[in-house]
Amino acid sequence: MSMAAVCCYRPGHAPRMLFRTRPGWYRDRALITFVDGVHRALGAPVILVWDNLAAHRSRWMRAAVRAREWLDVEYLPAYAPELNPVKDVWSHLKGTGLANLAALSFAELGEAVRSGLRRLRHRPGLLEGFLAHTGLQLGTE
Repeated sequence: MSMAAVCCYRPGHAPRMLFRTRPGWYRDRALITFVDGVHRALGAPVILVWDNLAAHRSRWMRAAVRAREWLDVEYLPAYAPELNPVKDVWSHLKGTGLANLAALSFAELGEAVRSGLRRLRHRPGLLEGFLAHTGLQLGTE
């Protein structure tokens, strides 16, 4: 099972988290489908701050990003996971909802992951804390 998530921040608005789980890997085509879903959910242009995962930088992905006028991608510096608030989402999930979980199946593990992520979606203060932990700040526009 693979997971993709974004923490969405916009000045003057409560933060949001959107996620998807899927069997297998998140390769470039599955990732851009997820990003398209983020755009539909937000109903606004997207500035995506991504780490340097190979699928984020593939030739196919670069072309897919260029084809989407509403999408601007900025990359975090290499080897800087501390600047990615989604890393804190995963850490929080592993330390709370999945701590000491002995799932008997992938289905049970998947449901525990989705349940933990759904709970996080309703905790804007925690999502704000994940951004604050990075030391990054939003612009005012």
